[in-house]
Amino acid sequence: MFYLAKKMEIWWLHFLLVVLMSSTMLADMGRQKGNIKAALNFSHMENIRPSNFTPFDHCETAVVPPSSLDIPEYIINLDLPPRERWRKLVQDKKEGIITLIENMKNNSDLLFGKSVFWMVDHVLPLLTKTLPKEYREELIGISEATGVGIGEITLFNVFYEFFSACTSIVAQSDSGVMFHGRNLDFGLFLGWDPLNHTWQTTSLLKPLVVQLRFVRGNNTVYRAVNYAGYTGVLTALKPKKFTLTIDERFRINGGYVGIIEWISGMRNQQWIGFLTRQVMEKCNSFTCAQKMLAKPSLVAPVYFILSGISSKEGCIITRGRNSFNIWPLGQKQKKQMGNWFLVQTNFDQWRDPPFYDDRRNPAIHCMDQLGNKDVPQSLVNVLSTRPVLNKLTTYTAVMSAEKDMLKVWIQSCPDPCWPW
Repeated sequence: MFYLAKKMEIWWLHFLLVVLMSSTMLADMGRQKGNIKAALNFSHMENIRPSNFTPFDHCETAVVPPSSLDIPEYIINLDLPPRERWRKLVQDKKEGIITLIENMKNNSDLLFGKSVFWMVDHVLPLLTKTLPKEYREELIGISEATGVGIGEITLFNVFYEFFSACTSIVAQSDSGVMFHGRNLDFGLFLGWDPLNHTWQTTSLLKPLVVQLRFVRGNNTVYRAVNYAGYTGVLTALKPKKFTLTIDERFRINGGYVGIIEWISGMRNQQWIGFLTRQVMEKCNSFTCAQKMLAKPSLVAPVYFILSGISSKEGCIITRGRNSFNIWPLGQKQKKQMGNWFLVQTNFDQWRDPPFYDDRRNPAIHCMDQLGNKDVPQSLVNVLSTRPVLNKLTTYTAVMSAEKDMLKVWIQSCPDPCWPW
């Protein structure tokens, strides 16, 4: 009876996800259009695009970022039981986490109706039970410390794998030192504020940006930049070893399919945020990280961007859920003159980016123009150039594993500025 009950639970969960992620969200398009319009307030395009908007007209120079000291650092002690590791951090950021999740809930209700968060409250707790034990325990601990339901905490931890739009750049200086920069953009379609020209969710995420130092036996294992309440790794540095960022890859066979397969019992796939945690903990070289990120089956497609400590140790790993392609430093992209850098946004390197979201070509143009004499400053300038910098950008980070350098700051994009 227990076996049959579990089989029925899996079947019912599978059915709910298929229905909610397809027919429920796509049916009744008349109502959907009205809800999307209400959520975004796009009744006039000037509400989202300032009248003096220009997509790209120049490269920024001599940008001076704010101090990283403004972003707090927390110790994540890997020797502690998983339920206790994140307690101090999430208790400090509890109000911000609750406000953010409520905002995401309200905007999802406007876009898709209340069925989506019904699924979060009733279905995702079942998903939590199937996650690897260590990470499941961490999520339970965060739920207990914040008072937020485990379904919503689970959503918070898988959301970034499917809904972020980012720019990552790996570059080698003229002296052979590797540097790595990134913008993390998040919040598209989640509450456009027409008065302030901002995304509500993006604004609420910025106070949740934290620096993390993962330690074991009082030794630093790696450093990372996270949103409070998120346990995976999106931006990280392993001192004297390598750096890593991830960018979302937009594919039809994406994360939704992977979630359904996972719940249906196909557990041979890896969650991106958990895989990157394992890579940062276990690997001690660029080569190890590259192999570990390229091989496993994944729940969702993604781009992994890596840099090491030796000359030319840089690459973009384009991952399908069961395939990979490695684009090494030295291989030029379209319109690229120098061979000392790589740029990755959210589209495959061998295809032209869409006209409505071309951050790649401005970034390439500016990297070529600014050159590799002072790569950290070039990265700061390029990542502050519109539309590489846009209304979705929450933070910018510039790193070097060789120098054990991680600088991060909260970003803003005053008008005129593209919304994504």
